[in-house]
Amino acid sequence: MRRSSVTSPAGWASKIFAAVAAVALVFTGFKLLPLAIPAATWLLSATYNSFSALQGPPVPVQTADLSGSGPGSLISTTTMPAVTQTWEGRNVRAARVVYRSTSGDTGAPTVVSGSVFTPLGEPPARGWPVVAIGHGTVGIDGPCGPSLSPWLQGALSFVAPLVDRGYAVTVADFEGLGVKGVHPYLDARTAGLNMIDSVRALRHTFPGQVSSTWAAFGHSQGGAAAWAANEQAADYAAEMRFIGAVAAAPAADVAGLVDLAEAGALNNEQRLSMAMIVESAARRHPEIDRDDFRRGAAAEHWAVLTACQGDELLQRSAAAGKLTGDDFVPRTPQAAEALRKLLQQWALPQRALSGPLSVWYGGADGYLDEEWTRAAIAEACAMGGTVTVQLEPDKGHSDVDLGSQLTWLLDRFAGQPVRNDC
Repeated sequence: MRRSSVTSPAGWASKIFAAVAAVALVFTGFKLLPLAIPAATWLLSATYNSFSALQGPPVPVQTADLSGSGPGSLISTTTMPAVTQTWEGRNVRAARVVYRSTSGDTGAPTVVSGSVFTPLGEPPARGWPVVAIGHGTVGIDGPCGPSLSPWLQGALSFVAPLVDRGYAVTVADFEGLGVKGVHPYLDARTAGLNMIDSVRALRHTFPGQVSSTWAAFGHSQGGAAAWAANEQAADYAAEMRFIGAVAAAPAADVAGLVDLAEAGALNNEQRLSMAMIVESAARRHPEIDRDDFRRGAAAEHWAVLTACQGDELLQRSAAAGKLTGDDFVPRTPQAAEALRKLLQQWALPQRALSGPLSVWYGGADGYLDEEWTRAAIAEACAMGGTVTVQLEPDKGHSDVDLGSQLTWLLDRFAGQPVRNDC
């Protein structure tokens, strides 16, 4: 029988790092998302979905408990043959879940989707411990959800080694991705609640087999989500035992992008993100007008810049090369202030931490200014909590030291002491 182990030697974390290195930039960051690899991922997914249809459709998970009605309760859960028929997914038990969650913006109930995984073997006596993964930017439209991709938009190469080691894993799609709705891009509070509820959904999918002990791990958009999940875990999900979170290059506070846009100083990475920020915000907030933030090549190629699939995605690299900083200069100070105010409302930290937090960030990050992250960390420390900080001055946004961060996370399961850099 396969048993879970909570020991976490650095050598094993390095093996996970090697397994995911080829796709980490796609899964976790902005840098490569608009370019060639996600386009290739979409083409492979489309081809594989056609093949997978010949292998049989998804079917309901028989063990699932659909009787609940609160956050994390299931609306539906089905098998994922397109995932388990891949080489990486051959040793995992996988389910796509549609479950109830909560908007961090309004507190209103929502419906979100995601994917959940356990090992194939017999669970340990207390159930499989859980790692909730927060994915990086994959897009802002419903079809962009990782649970709709056989490779989870690259995340499967991160999921599979964790499952092989004896952990259950969740990958929340985040509100508006994977199901109908509007995705509140970079609203970390909402994404954090979606991550917490994905753990509940996992436990309802495989009752009695999954532990209540869980941790969170994310990068970029997902890094902010993991941070927000940490802040909200104690109050929102007191029935579960939260032990810590890794926030790698977290998009904790991006309000400074508006200042750069006003100065015409957005770089290539920031321009692509700004297009998604503006489009997502305009869909939910009537005070945000797209045309106040796009002109020239940005206006001409707007649909291409915010796409996550199809021919438009294949055109993104060429379109991105035509952008300039002037294409995103707000038309009026009032327009700039409206967007800045919204991003400030979403910025982290929001409250004291529920458990230890590890923040990794790079001093050469082309997307997130080092000072933005440093300030967010200082505020989190002032609010109270344990924060381990790893700044690598020469590393960029996607150059995450996954080995050290996984070691830190898995040491939380092993009960090892944690360094506090506050």
